[in-house]
Amino acid sequence: MTAEPLMRMRLRVEQDIFVVRQLGREVARAVGLESQDQTRMATALSEVGRVLLASGRDTDVAFSIEPIGVPTLLVTMAQPGAGTAIRLAGQLQLVGRLVDTMEVDDGSSGTVVRMARRLPSGAPRLTPDRMDEIRDGLTQHVPGTPLDELAVQNQQLITALDEVRAQRDDLARLNAELEETNRGVMALYNQLSQELEETNRGVVALYAELDEKSAQLRAASEAKSRFLANVSHELRAPVTAIIGLGRLLTDSGSDELTSEQARQVDLIRTSASDLLTLVNDLLDLAKAEAGRIEPNWSEVDLKAMFGQLRGTLRPMVTRPEVELVVDEPTLPVLRSDEVLLAQVLRNLLTNALKFTETGSVRLSVRPIDGDAEFVVADTGTGIPPELQERIFEEFYQVPGSKPVSGKGTGLGLPYARRLAGILGGGLRVDSAPGEGSTFTLRLPITS
Repeated sequence: MTAEPLMRMRLRVEQDIFVVRQLGREVARAVGLESQDQTRMATALSEVGRVLLASGRDTDVAFSIEPIGVPTLLVTMAQPGAGTAIRLAGQLQLVGRLVDTMEVDDGSSGTVVRMARRLPSGAPRLTPDRMDEIRDGLTQHVPGTPLDELAVQNQQLITALDEVRAQRDDLARLNAELEETNRGVMALYNQLSQELEETNRGVVALYAELDEKSAQLRAASEAKSRFLANVSHELRAPVTAIIGLGRLLTDSGSDELTSEQARQVDLIRTSASDLLTLVNDLLDLAKAEAGRIEPNWSEVDLKAMFGQLRGTLRPMVTRPEVELVVDEPTLPVLRSDEVLLAQVLRNLLTNALKFTETGSVRLSVRPIDGDAEFVVADTGTGIPPELQERIFEEFYQVPGSKPVSGKGTGLGLPYARRLAGILGGGLRVDSAPGEGSTFTLRLPITS
């Protein structure tokens, strides 16, 4: 809803066109429009007034401010009679470019032309008191003669011509600078094209070399996997036989051994068991590297799995200073491979128990952002930050670290990370020397 008009007048004769032009410029100046916008508004009013006056009927002109949203100067020119809106809209099409919006409508009381020009953001605030001051000033405004208005128009035309001339000179200067820049750009483009062509040839040669090296690496990796698999497979039988023979020698049905012989046989059996563990780890790792492990997806009961891990690993806790804690899972069911998931968790728990002298080893699981996070936290010796990625390399063991119980092969963590990848997740570690380690296995809840 618009406020009370700032000014009203009526177009009756041709001289009123000069008056409405002057009045439009004064209103535009008073409400804060810039000089060029004042000229545009005055020119639009005079042109619309000339077209409407040509019909021979009086025209009411009202100036007002639209205060809602962006303050806008509105000019309404109403003329009695109907059916002329379409014709007027065609005649005033070019005039509409001088203002922000122009509407020509046929109403019940006649034809109405509405023009609007938004006030700039820096215009003075139009408070009610300021609006009253503008009304008083416009009431006291004395229109000049047509000659005065013609002089003002000429001055505005001269100003506009000066601005056009200055813009033309600026444009000519910019064109000269642009032409000079274009010549430099073309020279630089030609130079860069030559350098790029040479670089491309080098890149192509480099890619060819990289492809060759990649093929060699793949072949070496496949050969290593085949070697590990074959050697591991061939070693299992004799190692198993050694363990069996050692068991027979110490069996109650065999000839009794001396204490020294019994000690030597126990040493052989222990060494053979350690060797069999290493062989099995090598075989599992070779299978994972060769991509021969396919997950068997099913609904895994985590509560039952945690109970089984608690039972099978409790015999490894041989020191009263260490406590194995398996929390009740807050996530009851997970779609995964039960065997592979249990293998990863077993490796993590076994590794934690080996390097924890006092305190606890804790297993827990929680849902987070659509995934499941299995956490194995211990209070062991900890791992320096710069070595936390190296522990996932085959056969690598942290320098100076000694397992409290059992022996490590350096293959459990690499195998666990590979299985985590096969299950569609990842395995990371957070640790600090003297503060223990936390291994986090993150898997999708649904595969």
